[in-house]
Amino acid sequence: MHHYIINGTKIDSIDLKCLIISRGVKVDNSVYKHFKDHARLNINPLCCNCLILSDGTIAQLTDTNFHLRYLSGILSWDNLKLLKYIGEMGTPFSLRMQGNQAVLYYENKELDVVSFPPASDFYKQKTTLGRPFVGNSVLQGLDWVAFQCLWPCELAAAGHSCQFCFSGGDFETAAKKGKVLSPALPQADVWEVVSYAIRHQQVSHVQLTGGSTFDGKSEATYIVEYLKAIQLLDLPGEILLYITPPTDMITVDEYFVLGATRVACSLEVWDLGRAGQITPGKVNITGRDLHLQVLEYVANKHGPGKAFSNFIIGIEDFETLAQGATWLSQRGVLPSASVWMPMGRPVMGSMKPPELDYYKAVKEHFAELYTMHNLEPTPSRGLNVCIERDIWNYAVS
Repeated sequence: MHHYIINGTKIDSIDLKCLIISRGVKVDNSVYKHFKDHARLNINPLCCNCLILSDGTIAQLTDTNFHLRYLSGILSWDNLKLLKYIGEMGTPFSLRMQGNQAVLYYENKELDVVSFPPASDFYKQKTTLGRPFVGNSVLQGLDWVAFQCLWPCELAAAGHSCQFCFSGGDFETAAKKGKVLSPALPQADVWEVVSYAIRHQQVSHVQLTGGSTFDGKSEATYIVEYLKAIQLLDLPGEILLYITPPTDMITVDEYFVLGATRVACSLEVWDLGRAGQITPGKVNITGRDLHLQVLEYVANKHGPGKAFSNFIIGIEDFETLAQGATWLSQRGVLPSASVWMPMGRPVMGSMKPPELDYYKAVKEHFAELYTMHNLEPTPSRGLNVCIERDIWNYAVS
């Protein structure tokens, strides 16, 4: 693991990854021009760019220049309100060419030479039914394909979207305007995307994520069909399934029978008072207790680490986050960690990310929990915004 010096403080590549994700990067146009033919690097934010630090750590690459232009062009949720947050969205990071290399800078001080995944035509593809891959799926890191919203979020459409969720904000706005929400992605499309990703992108793992539903039952039909489709493929790795907790545990068991490797009922925020504001649907409609019941059931029946709950790192105090991660770990539930990307939607009236010490504390605490309770995240070459595998590697190195 490589180390760097920022403002006189020694940090490692996980710390740097958290800072890059939460602050974004100003990418010089020369970088896009140089790498356009031999790297997976696209000016479209929906293509989910990432960079690779010199020690192999993978981090989301959000170009703040293009991202702000994109938001101003497509956001329908009160654009004028976004203007007051612009001052919080500056970044000290930049990416520029130095000869034939892309170099990451912090306030004009060179940090690291970075690389990118190899060039891909994944985002140029369409399914047989004519649906584009881009906007429906993303490549994450070097060995993941993810579906970010396979069906509309019912909680968001009812006015209870999670504050940090870009898709949820879109669903909520569309519903308020009386627009018909798009149907769930067909089984055949999911099969085609995953098949292509395995054959042409050397993908090993799949993330299946949909919008939250009122009772966890309405989404079961979709999930079963998706899992049956993926079963027909020779997937070498894991299927991570994000679900709304159902009241019938048999539904969860069926997901495992059909090939799901791990199941998440994500809480995102442990502090219940804060969660009621940030994730109102999950707290006031689905309910915290049901999330915990399903997570404990999966861990007890299917084994430690088979249940996991995502936390959005940076939107609550470290003390309550640590309490939640500890509570889950003690019960065999893996607390996973996605770094909050403030660019897009404010949370609790702010787009300001936490300082470096916060991320360092999370890294140390999660590393202790993972090793103490033998909770190993999916073995992979890294995800763009999730740091659980990076933390595991740090803990056992």
